[in-house]
Amino acid sequence: MNVSRAYLDELYRRYNHRGYIPPDPLEFVWLYSDPLEQEIAGIVASALAYGRVAQIKKSVACILGRMEPTPRAFIEEASHEHLLEVFEGFKHRFTTAFELADFMLGIQRVIFLHGSLKRCFLNSLGPGHDSTIHALGAFVQELRASFPHQYNSLLPHPEKKSACKRLHLFLRWMVRRDDVDPGAWDGISPRLLIVPLDTHMYSICSRFGMTCRAASDMKTALEITACFRNIIPEDPVRYDFALTRLGIRPDAECSAGQEHHARL
Repeated sequence: MNVSRAYLDELYRRYNHRGYIPPDPLEFVWLYSDPLEQEIAGIVASALAYGRVAQIKKSVACILGRMEPTPRAFIEEASHEHLLEVFEGFKHRFTTAFELADFMLGIQRVIFLHGSLKRCFLNSLGPGHDSTIHALGAFVQELRASFPHQYNSLLPHPEKKSACKRLHLFLRWMVRRDDVDPGAWDGISPRLLIVPLDTHMYSICSRFGMTCRAASDMKTALEITACFRNIIPEDPVRYDFALTRLGIRPDAECSAGQEHHARL
């Protein structure tokens, strides 16, 4: 492995600050202070976190803007017909208004049954679990219960081969608590988290020598997470935000990014 904890800690010190969040969709979660609102804003924003950043922000802003006065109140009062009316014409790459309506109804069902998304997730998280994989799989099944055999681009399944970057991004936002991650869910250890692996993070970690695998799938995400656990067992995704500023934020790329390339 070609990276030291000292280097990662320096990146964290420089870039793990609220001011570096834009244009990350995480900024929408910080619009709310109530954890029950943050978890809904978070699952919506993370579910749409694919494609171009500008389009992601536009789509998330469009959805949350139509969920006034608050996401929680909107979800609790929504019907399928009302959702299709409110989001008529919505399109985010290959996500349709019909998929969005099903997704919202899945959130509503979970809230009515469990009281919150957090409580639903915790129901399947056992004391012997060494990661969030099992609990996340059960969580997704709960969200998909009303449309179990229907494809939905907003809800990949963690027990299949996909790295499920968006779901693990959502968990990072909910579980970790620092100047960047809101930590709306208490009582869950960050040591269980898995790196939200996309092609950008895969490229960075490949250069660090954390994986030699050719695919950025779940197996690779677990391999990379294991490397981070060797560095910081109690918080393996601590450096995720700072690392992903490289290549996203021009101000990060021209400073730490150049230093990073010089060290490898």
